[in-house]
Parts: sequence; C-alpha cells; structure tokens
Amino acid sequence: MTTKSEFNPNPQQPLLVVISGPSGVGKDSVIQCMMARDLPFHFVITATTRPPRPNEQNGIDYFFYSRDEFAEMINRDELLEYAIVYNDYKGIPKAQVRQALASGKDVIMRLDVQGAATVRKLCPEALLIFLTTQNEEEMIDRLRLRMTETPEALKLRIATARQELKRIIEFDYVVVNPHGKLDQTVDTILSIITAEHHRVFPRKVTL
Repeated sequence: MTTKSEFNPNPQQPLLVVISGPSGVGKDSVIQCMMARDLPFHFVITATTRPPRPNEQNGIDYFFYSRDEFAEMINRDELLEYAIVYNDYKGIPKAQVRQALASGKDVIMRLDVQGAATVRKLCPEALLIFLTTQNEEEMIDRLRLRMTETPEALKLRIATARQELKRIIEFDYVVVNPHGKLDQTVDTILSIITAEHHRVFPRKVTL
C-alpha cells in the first residue's frame, strides 16, 4: 500500500485528474480510500441538489444545495461544469479547483461521464480515468445491492450505465475496480498519476 511519505511525484506541474465511470463502479469508494491514505492531493467536493444518502455529510461527501441555491450559483457563473444527473443537478465550483491548482497540488475530481466530457472540452490537458467493473453483470449487481432507488430509478440508472460504458474511448486510461480489491484499484490510479508526472512533455493545465 502506498503511503503519503512514499508517494511524491514531481510537483512542478499540478494535474487535473478526473475519475469517472458509470454508476455502480465504485467511484465514491475509490475517492474515500485515496483520502484515507492522506495523499498530497486536493479532492474536489461536488455540489448537488440531491438529498444526502445515509452517512453522507455536507461539506465532506458533497455540498448539498436546494434547487434555488444551485440556480443562483449557475446565474453567478460559479460552476466549472454542471448537469442534470438522474433528475438532480451536480456541478463543480470553479473557485475550489483554481485555488487548488494554484497551490501546486494535483486536483482529483469525481464526475459522471457527461461531466468528464465537459471538463475535457474546457481543459484538454485534464487526465481522464474511466473506472469500471470486471463486467456489466457485476456493475448491475452493485446497483441493485445499494437499494437506494425505486425500481423505476434503478432501471434508468442501469440503462444509462450501459450507454456510458460505450464512451470509454473518450478517456485516457481505464481502471478495473474488482470486488474486494479497492486498495489494488487505488494503487493502479496512483501509478498512472506518477507516470503522468514523468512525461517528457507534461500536461499544462489551464482553467
């Protein structure tokens, strides 16, 4: 397992890293595992209008807003990207990302597939990592076991996830997140970030 003292890539050019993929592939779990290792990254907190799930905390897992509050953020042009995801808004605050990059830290963002596409348009030098399961059946099983949606909402998530799997070619890397091997998945992502810091022609992130 990589620790903070062992993980020290070239800090001269910070990276904007997007971890994305369909629902059910473990994006939240991967981010939580990375945070638990106390790595020298800034983890962007997403703003959303959906209600918190059990054990989610405002300002830690997400920033939870009402639809009116979110609309005001859009009007003030405070969001790097935003979209409607399963009937709720999600977005990334601009100031949070810019301040983190200015500090020299790599910035890690957890986004849905359409959000990742928006970031690629705004910042072509962003590093996009597509997280997935070993197969479609495993992804669907994970969604069903969460039991956080109505049958209709679950059906929509499964259909959307199947379409999102087809967009893997829009990403730079793909990482499989097998059941029960979360640390292995995180180690793979850290290896990708380390390799990117050793590019002959580094990514130059501008926002």
